[in-house]
Amino acid sequence: MRAASVAVSTALLYLASATPSYYKNATGLLPAKTYAECQRKTCNPLAGCPPGTIYVSKDSPKASFTTIQEAIASLPDDESEHIILIAPGNYTEQLNVTRPGPLTLLGVSDDPHRDTPYGAVDSDTDHRNQVQVLWASANTDNTGKITDNAITTVLTIAPTWNASLTGSGPTGFPVPDGTPFGNNDFRAYNIDFRNIYSQYSAGPALAVNVAYANAGFYGCGFYSYQDTVYIGKLGNAFFYDNIIAGQTDFLYGFGTAWIEKSTLALRNCGGGITAWKGTNTTFLNKYGVYISSSRVIAANESIATTIQGKCPLGRPWNALHRSIFLDTYLDASILPAGYIKWGETDTRFSNATFMAVYEDNGPGYNEAAMAASNISIILDAQGIKPYNSPSQVFLQPNGIPYNVGWIDSNVYNA
Repeated sequence: MRAASVAVSTALLYLASATPSYYKNATGLLPAKTYAECQRKTCNPLAGCPPGTIYVSKDSPKASFTTIQEAIASLPDDESEHIILIAPGNYTEQLNVTRPGPLTLLGVSDDPHRDTPYGAVDSDTDHRNQVQVLWASANTDNTGKITDNAITTVLTIAPTWNASLTGSGPTGFPVPDGTPFGNNDFRAYNIDFRNIYSQYSAGPALAVNVAYANAGFYGCGFYSYQDTVYIGKLGNAFFYDNIIAGQTDFLYGFGTAWIEKSTLALRNCGGGITAWKGTNTTFLNKYGVYISSSRVIAANESIATTIQGKCPLGRPWNALHRSIFLDTYLDASILPAGYIKWGETDTRFSNATFMAVYEDNGPGYNEAAMAASNISIILDAQGIKPYNSPSQVFLQPNGIPYNVGWIDSNVYNA
């Protein structure tokens, strides 16, 4: 149990009672405040931080490291808990977290202290935290040869290189038996992860890769165009008050992701928003991506008219795709029919494909057209019951629910 995880009653009351209209107006939405005092800008950068917090800065003499990855690499490969505070700036580097013990990356920001959420935006979706982690890579090498998507990512949280690989085919890379579970409680607060390879979809270019690990992101931004967020095998990821931007299949993977009170920013349309693969694992799971009480909007006003009515909610990466948009605002960019098949001849679609909506709203929510598509599933109260909260979808290795101890209790307390 993290000593610094302090529940805030007003935040929990909001979580219990919020509706999309509250979120749309950013009324009552609170940022994660667990480390608000540590994150504040002060003359003494470590004031208000837990003992032992490591400070990273590109130019401060008070810093122990000038790069984030150097600080991560300095940590022991054990179960001990560590916190790294990062000064404002642009950090051009790839981050790689393999250690099993809890690790928190904090971006310096006054937003949590001021109760200012990050992900509640109407049109300026290229919102910026003061800490930017930048990398430019897509899945080709300098000769044009295709490489694995994993090599492109800005941030990787996985115990081994093999565990992080996407692979190809219906079941992806066969992770070797005996691969250990990686980080059991990774967290990032108020940091942007940007893959700046191109200004359009030009092949997979990941911002984050989570596999064989638990990861929570609070007040963060993830920016790319294709395959922005990858949650790999046995990966669990929770996103709260985030902005996730992309164009093509920008939420994809094998694992389980829950996106809460965040903004999905459509930089254009291509493929779908979600593209998930199901695959057999050693235990019962509810893999998939769940977008809850959030907003899906055009990234800016200039693109909005171009993509109106054209963007699918998702398409099946394989026939065991599972995704649900629940209680979420859909703007006019969304294709009336909702979801689509992978392609006309290679459909990757069967009666096991689960591409669903539940009580969404907004001009992009056309329940009649979705029902008529025979692709999109309209869930009722009974149908959503197994998937209606993080505690229901994040399972223990024995298949029992409530694998949520790694989620910040300041914003979710099952």
